[in-house]
Amino acid sequence: MKVSRIAAAGGVAASAVLVLSAPAFAHVGVEPEGVAAQGGYAVIDFKVPNERDNASTTKLEVAFPADHPLASVMPEPVNGWTAKVTRSKLDKPLELHGQKIDEAVTKVTWTADGKGIEPGFFQKFPLSVGQLPEDADELVFKAIQTYDNKEVVRWIEVPQKGEEEPEYPAPVLALSEADGDAHGASSNASDDAEAAAADTDADDRAAASGDSSDTTARVLAVVGIVVGVAGVAFGVLAGRRRTAA
Repeated sequence: MKVSRIAAAGGVAASAVLVLSAPAFAHVGVEPEGVAAQGGYAVIDFKVPNERDNASTTKLEVAFPADHPLASVMPEPVNGWTAKVTRSKLDKPLELHGQKIDEAVTKVTWTADGKGIEPGFFQKFPLSVGQLPEDADELVFKAIQTYDNKEVVRWIEVPQKGEEEPEYPAPVLALSEADGDAHGASSNASDDAEAAAADTDADDRAAASGDSSDTTARVLAVVGIVVGVAGVAFGVLAGRRRTAA
């Protein structure tokens, strides 16, 4: 009897753990592929799990932050899904690479062409985004998940630091500090270019020196030939003079 009670209690505890922990991983999230650094570009994945046993996810809408608009957003093709990028005019134009941008992406919508995300599965939706803001530590994307039974789940509650995670948290992309790799690459490229130029100058100098040496040698050779001919002629003339005497 005691054993059965212990087993039953363990089963209840395990079920409670699963129920309590489910919201921690079974919501729409976003993660970078590699690093999402401030001021740079990144590929990010929206991960969408199916939380229902009797319905499939057939639509995902992701709203982009208005306080940090992104001018460049390109979806990667996902088999079985159609992506639509919605752009809107900006109240205040952005300056990107020396050009003014007066519109930005406000929403991306994925719609299933077939069954969508079936029970027990999840799907990743990749995006190439940029230029990421330099004055923010994170970006909040509010998402709406729609099932084929017309149920709609709104992942729009913004998590607050120091507080428990809300029931329907919005996907949050953490941004890392700019590491300066791009500048480092430029410096390395510049150093390589300077080194190559120095090598080229050295080769040119060596070639010029070689040409000068060749020219000098040729001149000396010609002078030697002239001197030799003059010596022979002088000898012949001297011999004739002695004979005549």
